Amino acid sequence: MRPAQAALIDDMLRRVLAGQPAHETVPHLRRWLDFNNHRFGPVVDAPLDRDHVAILDASLAPERLAHPSQNGGENLTAWWRAQLARIAPRIGIGRYAEDRGIYDHPEAPREANPRKIHHAIDIFLPAGSKVLCPYPGTVADIGNDTERHGFGGILILRHETDAGVPFWTFYGHLAPAGLAGWKPGQVVAQGTLIGTLASEAENGDWPPHLHFQLMTHLMGWEALDVIGISWASQWELWREICLDPNIILGIGANCAAPVARSPLQLVAERRRHFAPSASLAYAQPLKIVRGAGCHLYDETGRAYLDMVNNVAHVGHSHPRVVEASARQMAALNTNSRYLHDHLAGYIKRLADILPPELSVIYLVNSGSEANDLALRLAQAHTQARDVVVVDHAYHGHLSNLIDISPYKFDGPGGGGRPSHVWVAEMPDTYRGRLRDGGKDIGAGYAESVATLLMDMIGLGRKPMAFIAESIQGCGGQIPFPPGYLDAAYRHIRREGGVCIADEVQTGFGRVGTHWWAFETQGVTPDIVTMGKPMGAGHPLAAVATRPEIAAAFAGGMEYFNTFGGNPVSAAIGLAVLDIIRDERLLANARARGMQLMDGLRVLAGRHPAIGHIRGLGLFIGAEFVQDRTTLQPDAAALKTVIEGMKDAGVLLSSEGPHHNVLKVKPPMVISEQECAHFLGLLDRVLTELGR
Repeated sequence: MRPAQAALIDDMLRRVLAGQPAHETVPHLRRWLDFNNHRFGPVVDAPLDRDHVAILDASLAPERLAHPSQNGGENLTAWWRAQLARIAPRIGIGRYAEDRGIYDHPEAPREANPRKIHHAIDIFLPAGSKVLCPYPGTVADIGNDTERHGFGGILILRHETDAGVPFWTFYGHLAPAGLAGWKPGQVVAQGTLIGTLASEAENGDWPPHLHFQLMTHLMGWEALDVIGISWASQWELWREICLDPNIILGIGANCAAPVARSPLQLVAERRRHFAPSASLAYAQPLKIVRGAGCHLYDETGRAYLDMVNNVAHVGHSHPRVVEASARQMAALNTNSRYLHDHLAGYIKRLADILPPELSVIYLVNSGSEANDLALRLAQAHTQARDVVVVDHAYHGHLSNLIDISPYKFDGPGGGGRPSHVWVAEMPDTYRGRLRDGGKDIGAGYAESVATLLMDMIGLGRKPMAFIAESIQGCGGQIPFPPGYLDAAYRHIRREGGVCIADEVQTGFGRVGTHWWAFETQGVTPDIVTMGKPMGAGHPLAAVATRPEIAAAFAGGMEYFNTFGGNPVSAAIGLAVLDIIRDERLLANARARGMQLMDGLRVLAGRHPAIGHIRGLGLFIGAEFVQDRTTLQPDAAALKTVIEGMKDAGVLLSSEGPHHNVLKVKPPMVISEQECAHFLGLLDRVLTELGR
């Protein structure tokens, strides 16, 4: 691109970002096109109505291809050929304004701001198909792009509105021989044959098609300068330079991708309409448009290594999850009042990976729903109401769960501890009452539970339940010391209460050695709740309990959940279990967790800001302190590190009562290379920040 053209683009972009049109003729031209679209003739000698076309969505990620290449053109060509065979004999239409993520490859390094937003509409027809002039004009330029994945033969026509405002139509992938008779300035009448579609050999190796682009400004370009795809960061400008050409084609189908808003626009819209209590991550929020494996991608195509997402358990957009969801949604989605193989199969598979005592399963939609139901089951069984919880715990956002979550009721906006809730001390062996190295620390911390029970019984009350995450999350990624749950469970059961294990964050193999984190404590709860990872991003959760508890709950009103146990959710749940088994993700969690913990300990030896490393499998915390002797928390340092890691392309967040614990909970499919990449970047950021 010549310097004068680059300067023109920069000037136009500044105007657009300031809320002005890219150039003065754009508003007039838009209005004229809207009111005069009936005056355009056909562009190709083929029917382009709903009955004869099929829209091809090329925004698909390359992971969905059988053999993705690191060359975006190769990916797009392979995908187009497969789609054209599928839709034949209909005409394929490639969309305008499409973010062609198919150009990406998860392992290929990409520039920070790749060009991949499509300026035109593609019309797929056989080589030799006729291309016609849709409106009177003159030839602006002719060219022949002989590069592989280039445009082949090119023709640009100049047109004018009734008021003399110019606009241009651009035709790519034409047979070069058919353009030999045209010369710049030559008048072209509406309906004139202007060329034919080229074969693959003379068309940059693309399947034969017409790239049809409508332009409000020629930008001083010659034929070979015109670009057909642009940078996402500049799309606000290019959508003014390259208008939707369907106004001329009149296909009558959705030929344009949804309009993409800039991050600034999205922030403004959230402020106007979205709940103000919902927070955004990072000082400069990210616009994330897709995910693949352990990576998330923003609107510019930049990849971010996701080190904190324990919801995308088997990786973002896993092909088997996507396929299972789409296949079942296309067949049936209804409620659990009907028999269905997926429902029966899924609850059987869940029961097989749980202790045999926990043989009754309820399917719901979220961890909050699961914990709410767990409390109802416990109350029906015990006819009591008092609950023992662990300090700083969080169990969900429903009203009764806020009541049992010290993280919420003792936090900003909280109303304090309700009278039926009893808070046991957090068994934190780093900064708690009992530290690492002591004898019987777990049983010692569980004495807090026993003391609360004595106080409760002294008031003539009895416990309904003891509920605890099997590893504390919001409390700071804290694995309980050995023996803690065993002793706490014994205290509760002795007084007639039930034990609830909240596995919403830690279940389904995240700890690496077992399916469930409570198994690392050698206990079997009376009720287990699970959620986040079950559907790998799809809303799916469950409660498992003993038959006698379920029987007590069944004696009253019916429990029915409209979406719980629907065939689509069950199909997705089955796919997730299959992936965990087939890809040996428990073993991967164990190996990668050891790699991360060992690497963080090495970093702690070089960076005094890291005071403590803890975790099991891929559920890890690194606590930041100002001083390793006083253990003074350093939330400010951690916040700076998290922002620095975001800038380096890694997503993280903080946890803990003091907001000073770096939580590391990546998808279970994370690789050895990705873990090493994370550790290397963290070392670099800590060094740059002098931490």
